[in-house]
Amino acid sequence: MGGNVLVTGGAGYIGSVTARAFARSGRRVVVLDDFSTGHADNVRWGPLVTGDIADKDLVRGLVRDAQITAVVHFAAKALVGESVRDPALYDHWNREKTEALVEVCAEGGVSAFVFSSTCAVYGTPDQVPIPVAHDRAPVNPYGVSKARCEDAIAGSGMPHALLRYFNAAGAVPAARLGERHDPETHLIPLTLRARVTGNPLTIFGTDYPTPDGTCIRDYIHVLDLADAHLRALAHLEAGQPSGAWNLGTGGGASVREVIQAVERVTEGKVPVQEGVRREGDPAALVADARSAERDLGWHPAHSELDRIVADAWAYERGDVA
Repeated sequence: MGGNVLVTGGAGYIGSVTARAFARSGRRVVVLDDFSTGHADNVRWGPLVTGDIADKDLVRGLVRDAQITAVVHFAAKALVGESVRDPALYDHWNREKTEALVEVCAEGGVSAFVFSSTCAVYGTPDQVPIPVAHDRAPVNPYGVSKARCEDAIAGSGMPHALLRYFNAAGAVPAARLGERHDPETHLIPLTLRARVTGNPLTIFGTDYPTPDGTCIRDYIHVLDLADAHLRALAHLEAGQPSGAWNLGTGGGASVREVIQAVERVTEGKVPVQEGVRREGDPAALVADARSAERDLGWHPAHSELDRIVADAWAYERGDVA
């Protein structure tokens, strides 16, 4: 393995799990985070620098002084609804800040750049599972901002990996790392909270063209996402070509199937109420991730739905054994 790795947004959910994975692999990790959404107690596997990824002087000095050879870039805003309400915020926070980061990293001789992207760049797909060669046609400002980040990175001249996540989920309870979003918008933690509190979970739409009428999503364990970043960086450092890869299981679970999994794992009933569809929710988003297996040697080893739910449940309960 090569030199030191800068993890932007390394105090967040996926960033902290990935920083841990890099440190456990023997890499020296430096975390850069502004704590707009991250948590200081998530940074336990290397030094922390508090600051803005768009602060060019800060990043320039950090790349030089910490001898950074690779960057893994997570720092971003990622709420679709918020992006619709304030598209300028997402253009600034995601695109503009990433462009500043990329400029400095390219000037500083960073030799590999791995980007936390999203299936939102595809918009409403006309093919499911979605191949990585599918046209990008984002339908919300969040997806647009991520697509523009991809363009900036691809145009920088740095070797790069664009990793398009589907639905990140699960936790690493032994390391006390899991979902701590405010507000929480992800289905699995919301379902677990409904199970605990007794407050009904709203199912947004029950008339989709799916087997049970609810939306289908491809859930991928955060441990598998972290592993993909290690493999993507190793791929680039071995001199292999840059590119984009989907990260998903190739299967999917409906909202009702997630609820059933939570009920199995927690041995209790989840109260639900049915609501109308949310605008812009595709019926199914499932990854064709075969190119990640072929090119990166990556396979989602932890992403069976009950395993994801069990780890998330253990984290919610505070179990660390």
